[in-house]
Amino acid sequence: MSTNDKTASRRHWRIDSRNTVYQGFYQIDSVGFQHDLFDGDSSGLIERELFVRGNVVGLLPYDPVTDKVALIEQFRIGAMYQEPDPWMTEIIAGMIDTDETPEAVAIREAREEAGIVLSNVRQICHYLASPGASTEEVFVYFAETDLSGVSGTHGLVQEDEDIRVSVVAADSAFEMVESRRVRNALSIIALQWLKLMRAGLA
Repeated sequence: MSTNDKTASRRHWRIDSRNTVYQGFYQIDSVGFQHDLFDGDSSGLIERELFVRGNVVGLLPYDPVTDKVALIEQFRIGAMYQEPDPWMTEIIAGMIDTDETPEAVAIREAREEAGIVLSNVRQICHYLASPGASTEEVFVYFAETDLSGVSGTHGLVQEDEDIRVSVVAADSAFEMVESRRVRNALSIIALQWLKLMRAGLA
């Protein structure tokens, strides 16, 4: 089965087989495929496992009056080997698992994870999280808002969420990136963009 758009490129590829080998909270497929090589030849059959999951949004709320941002903290099982523990400091984020637009999901996640009500957000970037192994696409947003009174613990009980929100000075958040207190790509991208924006470079 050919799945590429030949009008957009003369390079060809095809999926020969695809089977779901695990279906749980996430999905893993076994995929067999072939593609053109740069020397003009064709690859042989390549088999890979593909992590299939919904796309993700991230949102960085920023208060331009106080020069502060809202960050959240929650347990992440993928960080089990991190020191001092698997509780990660991040920006607001969530999976796109409805028919909502990414922007609408970002606005909803801000309310659910941090109690922040937003009306307008700005997209910073849209990227592939790990295209060698996953289908996940990430949409990163930014919003200027009043963060006074934002605090506490939030999250949806039915999704096993236990999320603590904090409002910190932007400079302190940038230092968290340097010290690896903030260490996931989504949050690093958003905070580095804000640092450039404050300097008039974004």
